[in-house]
Amino acid sequence: MVKLNKVIGIVSCILALMFLVQAPHAQTVSLKAQLADNSQYTLGPGDILRIKVFKHKDITGDYRVDGTGNIAFPLVGNIRAEGKTVQQFQKSLIEKLKAGYLVNPNVSIEVTNYRPFFILGEVNSPGNFPYQNGMTVINAVALAGGFTNRADKGDITITRIVAGKETKIHASLNQVVLPGDTIDVSQRLF
Repeated sequence: MVKLNKVIGIVSCILALMFLVQAPHAQTVSLKAQLADNSQYTLGPGDILRIKVFKHKDITGDYRVDGTGNIAFPLVGNIRAEGKTVQQFQKSLIEKLKAGYLVNPNVSIEVTNYRPFFILGEVNSPGNFPYQNGMTVINAVALAGGFTNRADKGDITITRIVAGKETKIHASLNQVVLPGDTIDVSQRLF
């Protein structure tokens, strides 16, 4: 009977660990799918785009969204990228290229490097850090050197721009972080 209880205990622990390991993974996969799809992600300063123009290697390359939210592209000059999805920006670029430069431009665009995220408050090294796919608040805190002794791990806020408006999200440690987010770890009151 004692052996049976040990086996049941071990199996229960293994199942619990499997659940814990797979739950955050499911969230990560959906975020990766969202970012890879680029359908919901809006561009902003610091993003780097690989723009390919078929049969025009001279203008194909990597371009950074500058601090004003624009990309300086050969032939057409500055094009607004901030606040647009990749598809919206692609459509704008094609229209600009059609207007007197190329007859039927075939353009593909992908984000090769996302803008950084920011973390402040009760972490050991506040600042900005490179974004990594699938990042959660706890990953961001780890990059920032961990929590200070005064950190309130239950009072974390993410400030995110959604549809051009600032949105504040009360976040858990497993909350997904997106490029450009600002994470604020509050101080405990006691």
